[in-house]
Amino acid sequence: MLKIHHLRNATMVVETEKDVILIDPMLGDQGIMPSFTLFRHKARRNPTVPLPVNSNLILEKVTHCLITHQHPDHIDSKGVAFLIEKNIPIICSVKDEKALKKRGLNVVQSLKYWEKQQFLGGAIEGIPAKHGYGFVAKPMGNVIGFYLTLPNEKSIYLSSDTIYTDSVDKVLKEYSPDISVLACGTAQFDIFKLLIMNVGDIVKFVKNSSGMVIANHMESINHCPLTRKELKRILTNNKLINKVIIPEDGELINI
Repeated sequence: MLKIHHLRNATMVVETEKDVILIDPMLGDQGIMPSFTLFRHKARRNPTVPLPVNSNLILEKVTHCLITHQHPDHIDSKGVAFLIEKNIPIICSVKDEKALKKRGLNVVQSLKYWEKQQFLGGAIEGIPAKHGYGFVAKPMGNVIGFYLTLPNEKSIYLSSDTIYTDSVDKVLKEYSPDISVLACGTAQFDIFKLLIMNVGDIVKFVKNSSGMVIANHMESINHCPLTRKELKRILTNNKLINKVIIPEDGELINI
């Protein structure tokens, strides 16, 4: 049985029978980073919530780490220190490999978009992601999603910080992942358009998913206004709530 430990924001751990895979480790203390917005959403230092008290237990078991991109709400200085201390093997985008190695990380695999490689007895594929609607996607830089097919486990699509694109649509409809992880916070800075999917595209993503969707990237960074409660209401009104898991921080999901 696959175990998914949701820690906070996009930080989660996928535990298989043999391996424990950390994803996007933002491990710093509450309030260690500045506010990401000043007036569009209430100015608060980030992260706005602490790591769950049970995080250390699962972090001690980590064998590998996937990094989707270098933004500090996905890998912060404490996350880097943890990965270096434990010498955790890192898998990332080819576009991030050089910079992550320069930070002292043990990058063992890097992927291009649509590149498939062997991984933990199964396979991992790099999936294109676009971090924002319109112009803002360019300064937000490159992001990669991952599609995992591991031995005797359900397939997982980690879509990362992305809007709904043709690439996302292709994975949902042609790959038919058993589990898809979706950033649902509707993040937005004081200027520019949304950085990840708006509510309409979240609904579209869930409708086009053949398996379960795990909603994350919520209620931990101040520029993400969509709450778990509001997302649950939206999905219920669209008769989609039975397809989505909205975990609390620290929650363990058995699938």
